[in-house]
Amino acid sequence: MTATPNPRQAPSGPGRREPARLRLLAVVAVTAMTSGYFVLPLDEIGPHRPVASWTVFALALAGVSVLLLVQIRDVVAGGTRARPGIVIPLLMCLSIVIFAGAYYALAKQPGQFDGLATRVDALYFTVTTLATVGYGDITPAGQTARVVTMVQLLYTFVFLTAATAALTRTLRGRLGERLRQSRDLPSDGPS
Repeated sequence: MTATPNPRQAPSGPGRREPARLRLLAVVAVTAMTSGYFVLPLDEIGPHRPVASWTVFALALAGVSVLLLVQIRDVVAGGTRARPGIVIPLLMCLSIVIFAGAYYALAKQPGQFDGLATRVDALYFTVTTLATVGYGDITPAGQTARVVTMVQLLYTFVFLTAATAALTRTLRGRLGERLRQSRDLPSDGPS
């Protein structure tokens, strides 16, 4: 006679380890992105190499945009190829790092920013712009800085808002599925 597994018991084995591995991978990826932002030679681009700077910025932003659109499409179409609960937040973090790098490189050009001197300043400005808080301690003074800031605001409204909606849809679907499964389980005790 074989024992029947308790459906209320948490699964064990390789399937149980997968979410933990994915979370660990996400933490490692965010750490690598942040570390890369602080160690990449961003001083080599900027006003000294404007074509290279704008090319890197445009290609990086376009790449992340395409990847976000693929994730959004998969969620809306009900696809299961990717893990939007991990991929979308990672792409959002990457977009923050891309804008912070652009602001830092742009701040090397005199007159573009007031109050932005370090990489932390650029990251701070990116996050406050993303959150549409804008404390006023760092301001885009030059025309180019203002255009990049407007691009970030538009990017946030279009891509990050759509990505957040897709992520919310995914999480709601998973939560609803778990609730349905828990209701379908037999109770352990007498009724």
